[in-house]
Amino acid sequence: MAHKVLHKEAHARYVVSFQKDKKGYEYVASEYLRLSGIYWGTTALMLLTTKEEEYKEKDKNNNNPTTQFVDYTKGLSADEVVADVLECRNADGGFASAPGHDSHLLYTLSAVQVLCNYDRLHKELSEEQRRETAKWVASLQSEEDGSFKGDKWGEVDTRFSYCASSCLRLLGFGPELGDIIDVEKAVSFVLSCRNFDEGFGARPGDETHAGQVFCCVGALALLDALDRVDADRLAWWLCERQTEGGGLNGRPQKKQDVCYTWWVLSSLSMLGRLHWVDRTALVAFILSCQDPEEGGISDRPDDEVDVFHTFFGIAGLSLLK
Repeated sequence: MAHKVLHKEAHARYVVSFQKDKKGYEYVASEYLRLSGIYWGTTALMLLTTKEEEYKEKDKNNNNPTTQFVDYTKGLSADEVVADVLECRNADGGFASAPGHDSHLLYTLSAVQVLCNYDRLHKELSEEQRRETAKWVASLQSEEDGSFKGDKWGEVDTRFSYCASSCLRLLGFGPELGDIIDVEKAVSFVLSCRNFDEGFGARPGDETHAGQVFCCVGALALLDALDRVDADRLAWWLCERQTEGGGLNGRPQKKQDVCYTWWVLSSLSMLGRLHWVDRTALVAFILSCQDPEEGGISDRPDDEVDVFHTFFGIAGLSLLK
């Protein structure tokens, strides 16, 4: 069934219900990535909420005084969200997916992002605590090749290069970034993961993947080294991810999936080539993946919805305004 509009209220209800139902199967089963789930859900609500001043301007131009501004973030208590995040902080300064788990870069970035979104980073974490978190992030960098581990167990992946760079920037390290990590080695490692097609993999020699491209382009942008890639060649690989169905895939010969809307579009945006995709076809694909009654967005039409794809679908649409 084709859908021509984004069902905002239904999606907001779905996200709020998921976050509040802490005894529900979906919530319990997602403990291993819960903190990221909090980021996806709360950010989706923020993206669904048009800024009030923009809404009033649109309302005035459309001469439709009967419409009302809706703040979908009110469905969740900001204090409760922040409390859930802080419960995941460990003594080493990092954050875990849920209380009782080990610290990991993925969830540390999610925690910092949520606190920033709610403008609570400096209120909830003292300067000393923020530096503890930054020190923990920096401790995961390899002195040998500049890569980052995700946690103390040692997995290396370009996702973690992005997480570390983004986390440290959000924690306030701008020009001082070089004082806490080896920036040049971090850049060199990311570039070592570049392939013949100008795309990037998780590690040197790994296949190019749209999710890894986002992480590497994002890391290079944050490390002021985006000029070291061939923007046209990389953007061409990215725009070729659009399928006949209008959606985007992560690699050649794979099915389209809503989540790649964000990975691909955000990369194209950073490269200044966002206009290289068929916007109309992509929007139609994303809207076709909605559940208009219960809310939520799935990976493909008629599949089960989840918070992950709901967030990335909405985030992708936000870039296509």
